[in-house]
Amino acid sequence: MGFLDPRALRWKIAALTAAACCAVAAVVGLLVHQSTREHGQRAGRDRAVTQLHVAEQEYARTGERPATADLMTRDEVPEPLARDLAGLSGNGEYALWYDEKPPNWYWMWAAVPVGDRVLAVRTDMSAEVRSLQLLDRSIVKSVLAALAVVVPLAALATEPINRRLRHGARTARRIADGDLDARIGHPGRARDEITEMSAAMDVMAAALQRRLESERRFTADVAHELRTPLMGLVTAAGLLPEDDEAADLVRTEVGTLRGLTEDLLEISRLDAGAEQVRLDEVPLGELVADVVRRGGGADEVRVEGADVVRTDPRRVERIVTNLVTNAHRHGAPPVQVTVTGTRIAVRDHGAGFPADLLAHGPQRFRTEAAERGRGHGLGLTIALGQASVLGARLTFADAPDGGAVATLRLAPSPELEGQ
Repeated sequence: MGFLDPRALRWKIAALTAAACCAVAAVVGLLVHQSTREHGQRAGRDRAVTQLHVAEQEYARTGERPATADLMTRDEVPEPLARDLAGLSGNGEYALWYDEKPPNWYWMWAAVPVGDRVLAVRTDMSAEVRSLQLLDRSIVKSVLAALAVVVPLAALATEPINRRLRHGARTARRIADGDLDARIGHPGRARDEITEMSAAMDVMAAALQRRLESERRFTADVAHELRTPLMGLVTAAGLLPEDDEAADLVRTEVGTLRGLTEDLLEISRLDAGAEQVRLDEVPLGELVADVVRRGGGADEVRVEGADVVRTDPRRVERIVTNLVTNAHRHGAPPVQVTVTGTRIAVRDHGAGFPADLLAHGPQRFRTEAAERGRGHGLGLTIALGQASVLGARLTFADAPDGGAVATLRLAPSPELEGQ
C-alpha cells in the first residue's frame, strides 16, 4: 500500500509560496521599474527643455551659438530628432529624443528650428539610468532575502499539517497490518479538511472492525454449532458396514466435513488473536523430519545445518503438515522438504502457485480446484496465520525451473544466536 509522502507536500507548499512571492515581487518590481524610468525621463525632458529655452533666449539676444547648445544644419541633426522636428507646426514647439543606444548612450535631446538651422541641446541621463539599475538590483536582493525567510517559515507553518498527515498515514498502515483498534482521532479544535478526513477514516475503520468481528463471530458460531451434530454423524458413520460402498462414501464426506469444521474453528481463533504460544528449544531438523515421517506426503527430506530454535513445535508441525499436504494435493511429485538453519522450504514440481495467490496471498475458500485438485483454500490460510502467531515469515513463490515453493523462516533462539 502506498501513501503520500507528507514531506513532499510540505516542500510543495513552500515552493508554491516561493513562486507566489516571486510572482508578486516581479509584478511590483516591474511597476516600480517602469514608474521610476518614466519619472527619470520626465526629469530629463524637463532639464532639456529648460536648457533649450535658456539657449534659445541667449541665441535670440546675441545671434551666436550658446555655449550650452549646438547650432546644426538640417543635415547634421540625428535622424530620430530630425523626424520629430519635421512634425512640428511651429508656435514654440520643440522636438525631443531620448538616445539610449550606442555610441552615445543615455542622452536626452531637445531641439527647435531657428531660421534654416536647428538649435539643439542635450542633457546627460546617466545618473537616472544608474539609479534605475541600482533600484533593480535592490529589488532582486530584497526578493532573495524575502525568499530566504519566507520559504523556511512556510515549511515550518506546514509542520502541524505534516505531523497530522504522518499520524494518519501511520494509523492507516496499522489498520492495513491488522490493528483494527487503531484510530487517527482529531484532538484540538481544528475544523478543517484534514480533521474531516480523519473523522471519516475513523468511522470507516470502526465500521470495518464491526463487520469483520461480526464475520468472525459468525464463522466461529457456525463451526462451534456444527461440532455437536458432526460428532453424532461420525459416531453413526462408524456403525455402518465396513464393506458397503455407500457407507464408505458417507464416512469420507463426514471426515471431510469434520476437518473443514476444525479448520474454521482454528481460523476463527487465529482471527480473534486467541492463540497462545508455548515456546520450547527444539532442534528444527529433527522436528521437521519427524513431522514428515509421521504425516507422509513428502518424497524427500533434506536437513542442511539446521539450527536449534525457540518456538512452538505444535504450530511448526501444523504449518509443515499443511504445506506438505497442499504440495501433495495441488502440485506434482516429487515433493521435497529442505531444512537449512532456521528456514524450512517445501517444494513440489507442479504448475506452481496461482498468480492471484502470489499477488495477494492465500484467500480462504479460494482454490484452483479445477486445475490443481481439491480443497477449500484453508490450509495455506491456517499456515500463514500460525506463522504470524510464531512471529515467523511464510512466503510463496514459483521455482525458476518449475514448481511451487513455500518457505517458512523462523527466528533463531536468542540464547544461541551469539554462540
